[in-house]
Amino acid sequence: MTTAEITLMHEEVKALARERGAVILAHNYQVPEVQDVADYVGDSLGLSRQAAATDAEAIVFCGVHFMAETAKILSPDKTVLIPDPDAGCSLASSITAEQLRQWKAENPGAVVVSYVNTTADVKAETDYCCTSGNAKAVIEAIPHDQEILFLPDMYLGLWLEKVTGRKLNIWLGECHVHAGIRPQDIERWQEEAPDAELLVHPECGCASQAMAFGNERTHILSTEGMINFAKASPKPRMLVATEIGIIHRLEKEAPGKRFEPVNRKAFCKYMKMITLEKLRDSLRDWKYDVTVEPEIAARARGAIERMVALG
Repeated sequence: MTTAEITLMHEEVKALARERGAVILAHNYQVPEVQDVADYVGDSLGLSRQAAATDAEAIVFCGVHFMAETAKILSPDKTVLIPDPDAGCSLASSITAEQLRQWKAENPGAVVVSYVNTTADVKAETDYCCTSGNAKAVIEAIPHDQEILFLPDMYLGLWLEKVTGRKLNIWLGECHVHAGIRPQDIERWQEEAPDAELLVHPECGCASQAMAFGNERTHILSTEGMINFAKASPKPRMLVATEIGIIHRLEKEAPGKRFEPVNRKAFCKYMKMITLEKLRDSLRDWKYDVTVEPEIAARARGAIERMVALG
């Protein structure tokens, strides 16, 4: 699409959203033209908070399916639409509710902490949800002598063990995009860009190893943490270890600085499934409605609300 075509479609989307009483939420990894028309762009925690707090009649969620489910659980009386219902998540698919029930049965009395990248069915079996931004606070809020089952991301779990000093029972799941960012990517940039700050998402396959560098220019951050760091830092150049969609927002919110992905192949096809045309069609044709069974939603809501409350 040309710049003029994008501008026209942005106007159409905004008009439809006003007409329908809808708020548009978009994740940091969405394509730039979708981010640019959204009412709010953020990470999973920020989007969850927006979904819980909005007074709009409807939410159009530009992200992956588990995120739209979370919005529906937090706002059960609102219509929640996702422009492409096939936008899934490899990490969320790495554990089912049945697998979690079996794991719980094998570890009676353990507290279950689920990363937000899980289905509603899994959240219903969970004590606490967390995001990368508040996972450390969630783990530290649980009594030290309490066994913890952490799922589904093993890299985030390993990083949490390092920063909290807790031993966790970790599910061996991974995000195929973040897992693909390896220690050698970091090592190469350490050598080639000694002047740059390094921003690493804890879900990456390099996160635990990145801590070993132990230098003052390596920062393990959530995606929202990366935005805040970039805006506050006086440094002109930053290397980013997460899905490349974040670069667009970084460049918008910290203009004049140089942002480079440590791995240009860190591209989530599911996050890129929602296009501006699909967003327009979703508002125009009122599709696709996200539903969560009331009993599942009721059981999942407590874990999600604990996540939102912990900040």
